[in-house]
Amino acid sequence: MNYSNPFLEECLNGTFSLLGCLKPEEKEYLSNHNTYAHYRRGEIVFVEGEKPHGLICVSIGKVKVYKQGVGGREQIVRMVSSQGLLGYRALFASDRYSATAVAIEDTTVCMFEKSAIIKVIRKNPGLALTLMEAIAKELGFSNDRTISLTQKHVRGRLAESLLVLRDTYGLENDGFTIKVYLSREDIANLSNMTTSNAIRTLSSLASENVIALEGRKIKIIDLYKLEKISEMG
Repeated sequence: MNYSNPFLEECLNGTFSLLGCLKPEEKEYLSNHNTYAHYRRGEIVFVEGEKPHGLICVSIGKVKVYKQGVGGREQIVRMVSSQGLLGYRALFASDRYSATAVAIEDTTVCMFEKSAIIKVIRKNPGLALTLMEAIAKELGFSNDRTISLTQKHVRGRLAESLLVLRDTYGLENDGFTIKVYLSREDIANLSNMTTSNAIRTLSSLASENVIALEGRKIKIIDLYKLEKISEMG
């Protein structure tokens, strides 16, 4: 199927796309009710408090979703990669965005019009169930992360964050390097710690040969030990 929007392929037919279960005629319908936008690294996709106008799918790139806490400090609550959806909680709840989304590398997103996606959901119970499952999994993940970020020590929190990044973005072809390059501040904001604590903890894990650091690149050298540190908290 040829789409007028060249970035729809990943969102509608990607291996991990939640919209992949749609019928050809439903994909064709959505292909006529969407827009797309490009964002450079550091540019805002949407801001906390805005009203959503459609369902956002990341076609190319990576996005972080964060809430602003006391003193303006960020707490990253979600990381999204290609074929992932953004802002669907607020969209389906007819609510405003409860967090801000920012591109962490050059990113292109597609936005499906709210009325169009709702129409398709009403006609396709398979998609409705798929989205319900996604929301339920995200709620479970958020609950687990709340416990981890408030009860684990800094080593356990940071180890878990590295595993989350691996699970979200995968590894490079070498089988060791996490396929996302975050600043130390972002890693700290993902792990609920100060940047100085994140730097010290990363250096400690590197000195123990659990990970290796090459600028922003992080290699997982001893996966078993990293998982144990995360589990022990």
